[in-house]
Amino acid sequence: MKKVEAVIKPFKLDEVKQALTELGVAGLTATEVKGFGRQKGHTELYRGAEYVVDFLPKVKVEVVVPDQLVGRLVETIERVSKTGRIGDGKIFITPVEEAIRIRTGERGEEAL
Repeated sequence: MKKVEAVIKPFKLDEVKQALTELGVAGLTATEVKGFGRQKGHTELYRGAEYVVDFLPKVKVEVVVPDQLVGRLVETIERVSKTGRIGDGKIFITPVEEAIRIRTGERGEEAL
């Protein structure tokens, strides 16, 4: 199993969720986060004073899937969340040793 974390632009969340549901993903976690990368933020004017907004709002989508689904999952996230502009986000893939469904005690892929 692998955990796929994607940091994307907030307005892309609904499209990503829809596409992953169509792919057969049973569940996901989405968290509002702030961060920066090459985008580096921007300067804004508020009541006549300039200030730097260097932590930009993003959404982190986390999904744990069987190994055989990872390739299609990543391709789908890339395709759906890409705008072609700086700040489109990143995808991280890490191994998952075990998953346990608390309610039933199921383990491994059955717990997903």
